[in-house]
Amino acid sequence: MADPMTQSSQISSSQGLADGQNSAKDSKFAVKDLVYWRDPKKSGVVFGVSMLLLLSLAAFSIVSVVSYILLALLCVTISFRIYKSVVQAVQKSGDGHPFKAFMEKDVSVPPETFRKHVDQCLTYVNRALKQMSRLFLVEDLVDSLKLAVAMWLLTYVGAVFNGITILILADILIFTMPLVYEKNKTQIDKYVDIARTQINTTMAKLQEKLPASMKRGKTE
Repeated sequence: MADPMTQSSQISSSQGLADGQNSAKDSKFAVKDLVYWRDPKKSGVVFGVSMLLLLSLAAFSIVSVVSYILLALLCVTISFRIYKSVVQAVQKSGDGHPFKAFMEKDVSVPPETFRKHVDQCLTYVNRALKQMSRLFLVEDLVDSLKLAVAMWLLTYVGAVFNGITILILADILIFTMPLVYEKNKTQIDKYVDIARTQINTTMAKLQEKLPASMKRGKTE
């Protein structure tokens, strides 16, 4: 019979895993709502702030951008603190610190929440490492060749755009392409299927021409 402490830890682990999965699903839906502009105001704010940050990083160093943001935040809070103190002195009121409600809030990260997010990140990291090992150790020659072609094409992209420019373009695409796809789903799917068929046909022909030792194992 299992020890009660062991059963309790197993139940807690199962609940933590379920909570982590639910949290991941909620986050996925929240991101989907943003990029599909379900709430135009919220999506507009996120898109505007992200673009402003990226454009700032394109013009200034990350140290300067972070310093300016924190300095602006401090200017706002200090000005508001002084303003409220003057108002309280004139009106002779005892409202206290204007940020008292925020100061009383617990801003610490619970250990369970931290562990949950670490476990989620670890899952993605292990999956990426496994995929990289498979590709760089040439488990399947065709997939490794695909990666080599992609990296070769990226060298040309890197010669034209720097990292910040690519991030700016990615930000624009993330907030525009899903909406465009949603409105033109039928036509886009048609052309994507044609392209996928052509690629699969080409890859199948290439696979047939490879030596048997280099083909993907059927019994694996």
